Amino acid sequence: MAKNTICIWYDRDAEEAARFYATVFPDSHVKAVHRAPADFPSGKAGDVLTVDFTVAGIPCMGLNGGPAFQQSEAFSFQISTEDQEETDRYWNAIVGNGGRESACGWCKDKWGVNWQITPRALTEAIAAGGDEAKRAFEAMMEMGKIDVAKIEAARRG
Repeated sequence: MAKNTICIWYDRDAEEAARFYATVFPDSHVKAVHRAPADFPSGKAGDVLTVDFTVAGIPCMGLNGGPAFQQSEAFSFQISTEDQEETDRYWNAIVGNGGRESACGWCKDKWGVNWQITPRALTEAIAAGGDEAKRAFEAMMEMGKIDVAKIEAARRG
């Protein structure tokens, strides 16, 4: 077990979510599914309680904790992409599987987990500072899914 693991609360679909992430993102897999040894507040003995999985190299544990807590934008996975094709692939996988779009490269999967699909071109433009960063940032503020060509055009002015 990793020294530090992200624990993500799900109502009851931790295994489904983990298996979906494993099909979408490289360096992702489901390691183990653990069943409850006894009844618990949101389930019965034998129900899936936790799932150990990895998302893009980050160890995670999904906890089927029930409806008591919901996901929020206070936590998100930020996935760096190399180009528009990769950006589109991840965005479309999340949004097209029952998720929904948000602004500035953010989207939410059908389990409520938030994702930032962030092209390298955007990160580099903002890191450049000055007018270049300002133009790229202002262009980003008008977007849902990030459009790499528009970010690169904004960088150039």
